[in-house]
Amino acid sequence: MALQHPGEMAVRIVGEDEGRALNRQYRRKDYATNVLTFDYQRAPVVLGDLVLCGPVVEREAREQGKTLEVHYAHLLIHGTLHAQGWDHETNEQDALAMETVEILLMGALGFPNPY
Repeated sequence: MALQHPGEMAVRIVGEDEGRALNRQYRRKDYATNVLTFDYQRAPVVLGDLVLCGPVVEREAREQGKTLEVHYAHLLIHGTLHAQGWDHETNEQDALAMETVEILLMGALGFPNPY
């Protein structure tokens, strides 16, 4: 549903040490983040990997008062959009556009607004 083209996405759930190492290696940020997206191809077939850090996802869900199911669904959508070129870090307009699509996709799946 979040893919605009046919796609193949691998999803891994890792621990905090591996999540931190991957974030440090690929984004030069020395902490474990909730989801990392590795996009290899965007068209005609989307190819990518999503790496979710289980302990970070659990902690965020608890802090935000969400179920794990809702938070994982949101992060899978979020990462899948990144794999297709969506970006929320470039400017406020891009962030709002990406958040709007995330809200619509979550609603289409029967989940609440993640924000």
